[in-house]
Amino acid sequence: MREPPLPLEEAQTRLLALASPLPIEHVDIEDALGRYLAAPVAARRTQPAADLSAMDGYAVAAGDTSGPWQVVGESAAGHPFAGKVRTGAAVRISTGAVLPAGAAAVILQEDLAREGHRIALAGETPSPSDRHIRRRGLDFSLGGEILAAGARIGPAQTALAIAAGHNRLAVRRRPRVAVLDSGDELADDFASCAAHQIPASNGAMLAAMARALCCDVDRLGPVPDDMDAMTAAFDQASEADVIVASGGASVGDHDLVRPALTAWGAELDFWRVAIKPGKPILVATRQRQIVLGLPGNPVSSHVTAFLFMLPLLRALLGAADPLPRRIRTPLAAPLKPGGSRREFLRAHWDGAGIAAQAIQDSAALVPLAASNALIDRPARAPAAEPGGIVDAYLLENGGIV
Repeated sequence: MREPPLPLEEAQTRLLALASPLPIEHVDIEDALGRYLAAPVAARRTQPAADLSAMDGYAVAAGDTSGPWQVVGESAAGHPFAGKVRTGAAVRISTGAVLPAGAAAVILQEDLAREGHRIALAGETPSPSDRHIRRRGLDFSLGGEILAAGARIGPAQTALAIAAGHNRLAVRRRPRVAVLDSGDELADDFASCAAHQIPASNGAMLAAMARALCCDVDRLGPVPDDMDAMTAAFDQASEADVIVASGGASVGDHDLVRPALTAWGAELDFWRVAIKPGKPILVATRQRQIVLGLPGNPVSSHVTAFLFMLPLLRALLGAADPLPRRIRTPLAAPLKPGGSRREFLRAHWDGAGIAAQAIQDSAALVPLAASNALIDRPARAPAAEPGGIVDAYLLENGGIV
């Protein structure tokens, strides 16, 4: 008797259990963008390294905030004042400049009137007196952890690591991914194909999704519906960490991925997940390699890649949390009752509410391309009205928000 399809979370757990982070390498910090830290990062310096002014103004001594003052010099960013500020004296100071010795307050330039080298209070004094001072170590201090292992390195994390004194980071090796699409109906001449053919778009789509995660991707196919051709394609991918096959994972007479994997020496871990679109997904292994068999319909292929391929690749890259993160958001349009399977509806989220696309056919690319989110619709969900709260995934950045 055929086993029932797995629940989504169980299938994701089983897949991620197969994934061990790839070996560690040390790369130039700008080459680490988009990857995940293999080790925590500690600060090699203190930021700021001295007390700094947060505003343009004049630095004055402690308790000397009523004036008048004699201007005795200037502290500019990169050019600190060499002397000491005493009562009755003030130093012109720029944003980011080092606070002179003896200074304890910065009075904003707009709160002062200047005549020659004399300034007098014309507005408010800062309260508290150090309001406009950035204290030494405000951001981070020498030896403190600034980034945890498993954190994704984005532009802000790049800047932080550089500011903390790093020019190389420990990350995981880039996964090698082989993407193949299969089917006699696929044409590799995208501009001209017969009526019985369709352009082979899944391979390019899946490769683009993998490359966005800093993977090295090889494209194979389109592979015809032929056992020898399919096993030969798997042989071509023998150096890949992950093989992603689109199409041929179901049970039709021309669906050859499962038997080809068996002939190739792979062991099936599970097949079929209780979701729509994307029920006929399979996961298999061959020694260290992991094989994902995704449905051939382009929307089904995209949704299952989002839910399975991207988390797998993030796990290999060492992500602390490889699964996409759900958000809770109000509906902007009504939903009909759900079907017998958990469904992922292509939708558009405008930041205030979410609306499902009118067409949900698993072969329809226009609604998919117009979507930036998936509504996570439980099986047999009742009809829902605008304002009702639903779970959703944002498609941007692979669902990592």
